[in-house]
Amino acid sequence: MNKLRKIIIIICLAVPIVTMLGSCNKFLDRKPLTSTLDDLNQGGLEGQIFGLYSFFRTSYGNVSSLPHLGLHGFRSDDAVKGSEPSDGAEWVAPMDQFKYDKSFPGARDYWDDHYKLINFANTALQTADSLKLTSDADLINLAEARFFRAFAYFDLVRTFGEVPKIDFRIYEASQANVPKSPIAVIYTLIDQDLQFAEATLPASWGSKFVGRLTSGAARTLHAKAYLFRGNFPMTLALSQAVINSNQYALYSPYWKIFKDEGENSSESILEVQNEVTLTDDYGSVYATTQNVRQSTASGWNLGWGWNTPTESLVNAYEPGDPRKDATILFAGQSDDPANGGYGRTLPKAQEDGGILFSRYYNKKVYADPAKRIALNRLDQAGWINQRIFRYADVVLMAAEAANETGNGKLAETYLEQVRARARNGASVLPFIPFTSKEQMRAAIKQERRVEFGMEEERFFDLVRWGDAVSVLGPLGYQDKNKYYPIPQSFIDKSGGVLKQNPDYP
Repeated sequence: MNKLRKIIIIICLAVPIVTMLGSCNKFLDRKPLTSTLDDLNQGGLEGQIFGLYSFFRTSYGNVSSLPHLGLHGFRSDDAVKGSEPSDGAEWVAPMDQFKYDKSFPGARDYWDDHYKLINFANTALQTADSLKLTSDADLINLAEARFFRAFAYFDLVRTFGEVPKIDFRIYEASQANVPKSPIAVIYTLIDQDLQFAEATLPASWGSKFVGRLTSGAARTLHAKAYLFRGNFPMTLALSQAVINSNQYALYSPYWKIFKDEGENSSESILEVQNEVTLTDDYGSVYATTQNVRQSTASGWNLGWGWNTPTESLVNAYEPGDPRKDATILFAGQSDDPANGGYGRTLPKAQEDGGILFSRYYNKKVYADPAKRIALNRLDQAGWINQRIFRYADVVLMAAEAANETGNGKLAETYLEQVRARARNGASVLPFIPFTSKEQMRAAIKQERRVEFGMEEERFFDLVRWGDAVSVLGPLGYQDKNKYYPIPQSFIDKSGGVLKQNPDYP
């Protein structure tokens, strides 16, 4: 599919959002979005919404950069900080060893940019309300704003626990100085926002707006929010609504999901849309942060080298599981063209007498060398889309919820769909019949780990299952580590209004 038709290009070429779009500076000579009511009535609300997409894509603390990788990835048993030891050494203790630091900049930026996303959404909602915008197109814009607000709050509530509820537009900084709300209150807002989005967003945008939010994306996020709370009936209902919509299908073979040809495939429910050309950069650093790091002279200066797989993840795969070689690059070995490689052999790791800082790298963000050369961007991969929600996640959520609500045979069916796609006709990954709820639960847990390896699902899965202490305890994890402390700088600025999490006095 021609990526120039993606929504991210429309954002940067069609709508001047001066205050939100870091990569559209050529529009700085245009009038500010909120300069007049006349401006707003000529597409201004949709402009704000497209700005939300761009901020979601490019901001340092939302989904695409190191704070996300640290809090969602390094804290699991699937990945570590990576890179060379001296690069970002301050990330190791809080993210890999659970020595949480109230002043850690990564958590501060994560908190700050999530609340910026919330504020931009609230501003769009207030704009529509003040101008009494009620057309079908306007309601879709409101649903998009409410989705992004719910997405940000879901990240915040599962990362920090109780957080301030701000569901109104901020005009003065003092208005944002509010105390934390109970977790249930935050989830009520998430539920309300996603119910509206589910009922309002279209099932598909066709080729006009590839990558734009849909009702399927809203239901998927809502299912995840219910699953995290252990509400299995609602998880099952929402997951099955996505399945029964017939908008999505598992894409084969597995490794192609993560290649250019697999972007916005039948499996895609939500992807961050990125595009880089010889002259323009509408990309993100998500893939670049994780690609192999070495000297330019070595030919392996492909990125920053962060978020590298662990030996534990390598050993988690069943014999012959194709997902292993589609997920992990092995130092000193071929990149395996049969599973998404390009016919190159990686140098050995330093610990084996070579030059690479790690033995393993994330193959799901491994870019085509020919494209790097064609774009003259040898040390980055900013054009690779970031997969946020995949249909396989919906199928496995449905399997888990079905099992927990007493329908083990249905869980067996859903689990087999994912395993069948993974085996792709090979004599591996045998069928797993249901024998008991406990047996099926263990099988689904295992399947989620290998299906979503290096996709930042593992840490929060372990927390919601109650397995984090037993699995991550040897790395330093304690039960209190399910929540990160509120960044101290925001505690200080609040003048005592914002209280620290009780486990971090």
